[in-house]
Amino acid sequence: MQRKRWMRPVRFMLLSAAAMVSLAGCSAHDIEAKLRFGWPTGVTDQATKMRVLWTWSSVAALTVGVCVWGLIFWACIRYRKKSDELPKQTRYNHVIEWAYTIAPFFVIAGLFFFTVKTENNVNRLSKNPDVLVQVDAFKWNWQFEYLQDHGTQLTYPGTSPAEAPSTVGSSEEIPILLIPRGETVQFVEHSSDVIHAFWVPEFLFKRDVIPYGTTSTARDNRFEITPTTDGSYVGRCAELCGTYHSQMNFEVRVVDPDVYRQYLDALTKIGPTDPARQSKALAEIGQAPYATTTHPFNTDRNVKSAS
Repeated sequence: MQRKRWMRPVRFMLLSAAAMVSLAGCSAHDIEAKLRFGWPTGVTDQATKMRVLWTWSSVAALTVGVCVWGLIFWACIRYRKKSDELPKQTRYNHVIEWAYTIAPFFVIAGLFFFTVKTENNVNRLSKNPDVLVQVDAFKWNWQFEYLQDHGTQLTYPGTSPAEAPSTVGSSEEIPILLIPRGETVQFVEHSSDVIHAFWVPEFLFKRDVIPYGTTSTARDNRFEITPTTDGSYVGRCAELCGTYHSQMNFEVRVVDPDVYRQYLDALTKIGPTDPARQSKALAEIGQAPYATTTHPFNTDRNVKSAS
């Protein structure tokens, strides 16, 4: 018995050393990546908060699970039946009863608090966002209209009624949405036909695009982000909407604010009548003129392919 007791701390130290050796080769990024449990990193302030909530909720759930599983296995082994003698019958244990009553309450209360805090942050809308973009969905593509920039109404010169600078996708060209890094971008969503969903996986968020009609407003069909990381990110429709639903893709590019405003100037200068205005404006400011994260869909229904 003494020998077994002496071996326990040795075993613990060996396991601890093995764990330290295995973690020594992992950077902080590697550890954080494993804790994400498959979630994208996120490229907005809101996405970071959602990822942190998801990560630590999962860690908490696994911790509780390990404790419960450990107690179950310990009880099964420690108190497995060894004889026909009836064990001592313990009627009450107030400490244990209070513990398993109060502990779950605090766990649920903590999860509720952080969930509400994160949800409120994600759903918060600024009265005066830096950038206001209207997202128009239709079967089976997208149009992006740049409505406002720092409170200034954006329009093509000479259009009547006033028409905002816009890009629209087609079967030959993926629509590209440019947004500035570090500025609040608010999206107003509207569908021309059926329900679609505006989803960029790296935003860790999606919202349905509703055909709310001419007598309603888009006041409640909005969301807001603050991009933090430059790059190109694929976007998709996440609501089954018909034949080419799976190929209803678009691209979001997060760029420097100066590049974003150069793009708006180029887009405005080209005008609304040129169907190639998106690619021409992008080429003019030194950006890739076509999408780099996805490609247009093939309209031949006899060909099986995915974008």
